[in-house]
Amino acid sequence: MMNDLHRWSALRVAQEVSARKLSASQVAAFFCERVQRLEPRLNAFADFDPELPMAVAREVDARLAAGEHLPLAGVPFTVKDNLWLGGRPATFGSLVFADFVAPRDSWCVARLRALGAVPLGVTNSSEFACKGITATPLHGETHNPWDLQRTPGGSSGGAVAGVSAGLGPLALATDAGGSVRRPCAHTGLVGMKPTLGRVPNPWGFDDPNHLLSVVGQIGRNVEDVAFMLDALTAWEPADTLSSPAFAVPDVMPTLKAPLGPLRLAWSPHLGCDLPVDVDVLDTLEAAVAALRQAGWHIERADPVWPAEAREYPLIALQQAGLAQRFGDVWRKTPELLDPDIGAQIELGFAVSGTRVTELLKLREEFHASFTRLFAQYDALLCPVSPVEAWPLGSLGPDTIGGLPAGPRGHAAFTPIFNYGGVPAISLPCGQGRQGLPVGLQIAGPRYADALVMRLAWHAEQVLGASAFSPIMMED
Repeated sequence: MMNDLHRWSALRVAQEVSARKLSASQVAAFFCERVQRLEPRLNAFADFDPELPMAVAREVDARLAAGEHLPLAGVPFTVKDNLWLGGRPATFGSLVFADFVAPRDSWCVARLRALGAVPLGVTNSSEFACKGITATPLHGETHNPWDLQRTPGGSSGGAVAGVSAGLGPLALATDAGGSVRRPCAHTGLVGMKPTLGRVPNPWGFDDPNHLLSVVGQIGRNVEDVAFMLDALTAWEPADTLSSPAFAVPDVMPTLKAPLGPLRLAWSPHLGCDLPVDVDVLDTLEAAVAALRQAGWHIERADPVWPAEAREYPLIALQQAGLAQRFGDVWRKTPELLDPDIGAQIELGFAVSGTRVTELLKLREEFHASFTRLFAQYDALLCPVSPVEAWPLGSLGPDTIGGLPAGPRGHAAFTPIFNYGGVPAISLPCGQGRQGLPVGLQIAGPRYADALVMRLAWHAEQVLGASAFSPIMMED
């Protein structure tokens, strides 16, 4: 019965464990063996000790035996290396924190554990979660389960490599400019970026992207991700971005409800003339055509953005944040930092206070653009990434759409949604010419997470469930 456990959904695992058909300990042992066997090929984990998931699983079994109701009983999940798994190393992908041990669980980790989920370990992240690939001097480079010679993207590359390879059905990660959505697109997974503040994150590392970053949810199907999002939805006064508006989870009750008449916009270049590889665009256009054939009302329409909109218009805020937090480290002990991060810090030193204020004002203009867009349309569809996953050893592809690619060209379609604080999801929609996954992005107004998830669920029924990676199909 357990031979294909790595292909089960999270909700199926929870159902079987809650019904006592399987024990949480059996599930944990299965996944621990799988991690130990496949990790040398993937390099997905920054920290893994099978004693932790086995101990937590035994606690879950005891809680079930005592009559406790655990909605995520026995479900394995992983924790990105910029979040905390209490008592385990937490390095932020950096030599600076090579000896740091998390003093407590991050809020999201504690919440999943309270519901009966079992943490497998900590997954690789680029240093300070500030690169579009997952490669660090401390932990090395993570491999894509679809093609081990390619990147899974970043900064949540370890998280998606694990889920895509069947090392647990769920992952916790963060998204400040697409770090959940893009890696999910490159590995055939569902990745949700909630409305800013919906999932509390009141303690942990000092994030250079605090005003843009959210805790995201990663899984292999929409229902698992929706359940995870509701489980993590809460008002936490200790988090400055949290709000009473998030006091009541609202996704699962309407997830499978009929869509009704909706007006949707499809913008293949996101109103910024962003280049897209031909095969990626063909895959996306075919998905949109299939949704139209299923009765969706989708218009070709581009958002109208501020004049400075381009591939990563607020990147200087990240650079300034890195300079403020780690500038002294770079000046005194540069050998402790990834040179690519050092280059960002150098750029951050040159960002003036006036420029920071201008960029914060620009962020308000993006918010106004979203307000106008969603006054006309219920949701927006666009690419997640304009390319398929590229070979290891490079920050990005050399060309996109036949044109020279800038350093952030592969990441150009996602950060705008962080600037507006709006919910956006990456949904698998097929493979490109190289046989690698492509993701469709669906975004909606702030606080309309439930609508975005419902659209994604209905789209999944039309487009089909995501395909398994080759590693998932090996045994």
